[in-house]
Amino acid sequence: MYLFTLLGNLLIMATIWREHSLHTPMYLFLCALSISEILFTVAITPRMLIDMLSSHHSITFVACASQIFFSFTFGFTQSFLLTVMGYDRYVAICHPLRYNMLMSPRDCARLVSWCWAGGSVMGMMVTLIVFHLTFCRSNEIHHFACHVLALLKLACGKETAPVTMVVIIVCVTALLGCLFLIVLSYIFIMAAILRIPSTEGRHKTFSTCVSHLTIVVMHYGFASIIYLKPKGPHSMDSNTLMATTYTVFTPFLSPIIFSLRNKELKSAIKRSFCRKFFPLSC
Repeated sequence: MYLFTLLGNLLIMATIWREHSLHTPMYLFLCALSISEILFTVAITPRMLIDMLSSHHSITFVACASQIFFSFTFGFTQSFLLTVMGYDRYVAICHPLRYNMLMSPRDCARLVSWCWAGGSVMGMMVTLIVFHLTFCRSNEIHHFACHVLALLKLACGKETAPVTMVVIIVCVTALLGCLFLIVLSYIFIMAAILRIPSTEGRHKTFSTCVSHLTIVVMHYGFASIIYLKPKGPHSMDSNTLMATTYTVFTPFLSPIIFSLRNKELKSAIKRSFCRKFFPLSC
């Protein structure tokens, strides 16, 4: 699954790079999303695989801090990129005549840069806040990785409760802000689609949003399993399983969904594969 995640996202990146017909804003954002998913997977999964195969489950302080920083950086970058992709669909459907002006290559590059910068700031902020605390309890983290909520349970002192609240507020505000903008974009998109007179035209227009909308539902659905699950007695195995749905399955399913649901990308992958392995028949 880990190798498939890497290969699937690398295939999407290589296809977009090679096919000039895919050099559009939508696929530029998709390429950036694939990069963030690869880096997110590399930051989490290898360590998890090592711990599964080893009987000595330990991680250094620096490695734990690095894992939290990179996981939050790439996780928030994905959320920001999904928001930008929603805005791209909004402009393409609601303002098609102004699309080339509003989504110029320079503007798209600037949006991607802001997504990466925003993700880095969020990752650094959360990491500094958490590791500013004093840890005086057991050094055993009841989680398969250096998870923030599991780390906060090991902290002690008067600052623990306020810091925990700050971390939760910062993360929830950023994620819900992105979700709100995505939902707002799709409200305008649906209003524009309903004004299209023909059923075929409505279906064709909406089909350009299906893959992005599916990833958004999956991204926020899996995240809510971890962060919004009701409090109660949970075993280590159940916590690990719930966390794995977000950290492993989302990057794993993303290239599958985009490849299968996006006809233009699927055709480009087939052409690239054909030219690579059967050049005489293409």
